[in-house]
Amino acid sequence: MKRTHSCGSLTSQMLGQQVVLTGWVAAVRDHGGLLFIDLRDEQVMAQLVFNPEGDAALHARAREVRPEYVVGVEGQVKRRPAGTENPRLTTGGIEIGVARLEIINISSPLPFELDAAASVSEEVRLAYRFVDLKRAPMQRTLRFRHRLTLEARNWLASQGFVEIETPVLTRSTPEGARDFLVPSRLVPGTFYALPQSPQQFKQVLMVSGFEKYFQIARCFRDEDLRSDRQPEHTQIDLEMSFVDEDEVIRVVEGLVSRLYQSLLGIKLEIPFPRLKHAESLARFGTDKPDMRFGMELADVSVLVRETELKIFRAVMDQGGVVLALATEGKPRLSREDLNRLTEWVKEQGGQGLAWLKAGAGDEGSPISKFFPEGLVKRLAGRLKAAPGETLFFIADKPHKARMLADMLRRHLASRLDLIPSKNSFVWITEFPLFEWSEDEGRWVSMHHPFTAPLEADAARVENDAGSVYARAYDLVLNGTEVAGGSIRIHRRDLQEKVFKVLGIGEVQARAQFSFLLNALEYGAPPHGGIAVGLDRLIMLMLNLTTIRDTIAFPKTQKGTCLVSGAPATVSDRQLKELNIKILQRDDGRRTTDEERDE
Repeated sequence: MKRTHSCGSLTSQMLGQQVVLTGWVAAVRDHGGLLFIDLRDEQVMAQLVFNPEGDAALHARAREVRPEYVVGVEGQVKRRPAGTENPRLTTGGIEIGVARLEIINISSPLPFELDAAASVSEEVRLAYRFVDLKRAPMQRTLRFRHRLTLEARNWLASQGFVEIETPVLTRSTPEGARDFLVPSRLVPGTFYALPQSPQQFKQVLMVSGFEKYFQIARCFRDEDLRSDRQPEHTQIDLEMSFVDEDEVIRVVEGLVSRLYQSLLGIKLEIPFPRLKHAESLARFGTDKPDMRFGMELADVSVLVRETELKIFRAVMDQGGVVLALATEGKPRLSREDLNRLTEWVKEQGGQGLAWLKAGAGDEGSPISKFFPEGLVKRLAGRLKAAPGETLFFIADKPHKARMLADMLRRHLASRLDLIPSKNSFVWITEFPLFEWSEDEGRWVSMHHPFTAPLEADAARVENDAGSVYARAYDLVLNGTEVAGGSIRIHRRDLQEKVFKVLGIGEVQARAQFSFLLNALEYGAPPHGGIAVGLDRLIMLMLNLTTIRDTIAFPKTQKGTCLVSGAPATVSDRQLKELNIKILQRDDGRRTTDEERDE
């Protein structure tokens, strides 16, 4: 049958017309006489009616149909009998009296019901992704993704940006995460790397005179996975010449506000607030603060030194800090609740959790005897806590204390239902250019090695690296980073100084970054850019809990594709062509010669 109409095009203005529809069977309802079939195409339903009094053979044929069969029907558009209309459907006032039926293809029984996917494990959903994608929520999400990508392209083009593709097969460079490597058949013993980002290529494009570049870029990082991270992801990649931080930020605010207004009908208030990195750590314990609620942190190390509590003193004597936060309002936290919170902090790697009640006397706190009433009042004042609110204390090394306090703050806000439904954007600026890696015993880039230092700090790059701040900026939405960028280094001499601090010598720099360093000698303009995480942004815009639900065929937490079975072994012939030899491990796994030598 040749389709004449889609289900969604049917209206009550078409009563009496003959139509041909094709699609999938969503449901079959046999009332003992009349047989009703819901036909679905692109998530729009049309009700089909088979009457045994009209054509018994057709009715019998229709009874063979099962959910997800692909069928074609020809029939007349009719008005549904009064009282049987379905106002939830655009076609809820009409039905099709079927005169002809063709079963185009059958379907095996589904591994799970489409409207019961919430009770199915994610592993099953990913293994049968072709079934999972039939569900209305997944259809809506991927169509939303299409509209967002199209809207972003059109808006950026209207602002003078040019879309340029950069290579997917490139060379391995140290940019943070591990590279995915691709062996070369034509040049034995060498490898391509899949790009972690188009970073160096887009900078070279600035040298080439393309002052406004963008790309919906695929990026690849071989790193540990979580709910908002995949080995391959998509970003809206931007780069601009002759700009400063403010200009890049304004472009991103314009783009994001356009997407929210066009796709969700939500008007965002711009400009978004900004926080310097140091202030964000002090107030929230993280550079990805969720600012939809209060419970801000305070360093109370100086105040608690007045107590005789030995555990606090021991931590501070070893260079640690005591951070505190107070609950908002007067949530009912029983002693059992508080004990569970203490155990929860220990499960996250902390030593424990201390607590007091503000202005409420003892109330059973194990540490209250060490805190005179005057000190409790001062602590409550420092935390802006009202009488009856609970004060929580975490003592540890500064970095760990901040991490635990941030986790506790988010956990409490969720548990106490303190998080309002809104979009809270914030820019984090002036990150340190470098951070010291205890594991590697050297300075590493906080963002990437091409980030420019603040102009006032540039002279100290080689001699006082720890005091240098970066011209970097991250956009955070509800506690999740959705974009990150910086003004880049556009002078070769400064780039080489940064490489030197990072332990990248002249020979290594020439080997791994020669094309960028050479480009910087041919009229490189001042430039900067940013990458917006497309998957994460969609996840947050649609209030989803994982970016896997924004991607058609995502990988699992272990980086596997349950549909295709990737990664998988390949034939010995393919390995021979690539000059790769695989050996057998003692545990049955195969390994390379290099791994065996190690």
